[in-house]
Amino acid sequence: MSAKRVRLVETVLRDGHQSILATRMRMKHMLPALQQLDEIGYDALECWGGATFDSCIRFLDENPWERLRTLKANLKNTPLQMLLRGQNLLGYKHYADDVVEAFVRKAKENGMDRIRIFDALNDPRNMRAAIEAGNKAGVHVQGTMVYTISPVHTNESFVKVARELKEMGIDSLCIKDMSGLLAPYDAESLVKDLRKEFGDKFDIDLHSHFTCGLASATYLKAVEAGVDIIDTALSPFGHATSQPATESIVEIFKGTPYDTGLDLAKMRELATYFRGVRKEIADEFGLTPAHEVLPEVRHYQIPGGMLSNTQNQLKEMGMADKFFDVMDEMPRVREDLGFPPLVTPTSQIVGTMAMMNVLFQSQGNPRYMTTPAEVKDLVRGKYGALPAAVKPEIKELIIGDETPITHRPADDVAPEMEKMRADLEAKGFTGVTEEDVLTYAMFPEVALQYFEKHATPVTQKVLNYKGE
Repeated sequence: MSAKRVRLVETVLRDGHQSILATRMRMKHMLPALQQLDEIGYDALECWGGATFDSCIRFLDENPWERLRTLKANLKNTPLQMLLRGQNLLGYKHYADDVVEAFVRKAKENGMDRIRIFDALNDPRNMRAAIEAGNKAGVHVQGTMVYTISPVHTNESFVKVARELKEMGIDSLCIKDMSGLLAPYDAESLVKDLRKEFGDKFDIDLHSHFTCGLASATYLKAVEAGVDIIDTALSPFGHATSQPATESIVEIFKGTPYDTGLDLAKMRELATYFRGVRKEIADEFGLTPAHEVLPEVRHYQIPGGMLSNTQNQLKEMGMADKFFDVMDEMPRVREDLGFPPLVTPTSQIVGTMAMMNVLFQSQGNPRYMTTPAEVKDLVRGKYGALPAAVKPEIKELIIGDETPITHRPADDVAPEMEKMRADLEAKGFTGVTEEDVLTYAMFPEVALQYFEKHATPVTQKVLNYKGE
């Protein structure tokens, strides 16, 4: 394949601060940088979706829809991009198709240009409704396959997923390496196989994290093999568990046929600004920015953020000394449960089960003595098709002789939009917008608290939701 300029997606407004500082960047931090970001010439600015929606209403007291509108009003030249969890949207369960359709439509209407759609299990059925809604709304639909390593995850299996996504009508393809597991020569091999299958029928975007220290080299080999777009984050919010630093990647390709053509001087100015933002956020929330490279993640195959979360949870449980026992248990649980990729929500499901198993064993009890509802639902097929079969003896322990479903899980979810609107009205809210209903559908308790505080102009409230 002939060399061509590589294009960059800048993630500082979404995954950069989500990875480095727990998604705590406020709109006031973004506004002063938007004009300069818009002038650089990025292929897109990833600025919404992922955990940002939840964080806006839960921690920052901001309206995520207003954030999107403000970003669009200030970014005239650069497409806006978001991350969407397929049928899970931005939440942690499967929503009805009418909610998915409404959310994608409202995202487009409020300013979104490009939607990256993924599913934790790489089950294309869980992406179908969002892809169809995106095509209907006229947004650029980027179908996504999450990268992981297991005996059943091969180049052939990834190409098969990509083939199904193409048949659903995607505009481009993303390889989402959420844990930074993809090694350079594996990336080269995978991209070559994708190009052999699809030629130049659509752009391929590679999204990776620096967690294992591999991503910059992985980007190099992937670009040489034919990747069109790579995701990076300006240096104050790059590296560690985030994407490779934008400035470093620009330097890598400078003077080559893949030269990005982007202005490093402008990036240095932005980096100086965001360095101050990083300090301000860390000071306000008492956070320590992620800064380590964690090569062991490739062994344990869990997202980098889970390492610190697991350590904190074990300390709270009085089990700090069991950290490595839990780390060793996670790959075993993952194998038991059919090798699900570890990304929200499957990473949390597998992690919780691993901690419980270690706790059970420390008390002289068997693994899987009891299982959370989410683990049972995973085995029941309610999250989608697992990459491999659950071990029969483990399946029996978890759901007995139940027969897992084989149809699309969302087929069992009745339409929800009108019910959610009625719920809000019953709680005393009137004149709610479709955006408000969607916010409530995804995060009911947090949304009610937000609406209560911002009764106008977000909603016109006649009674508070406690009925007082």
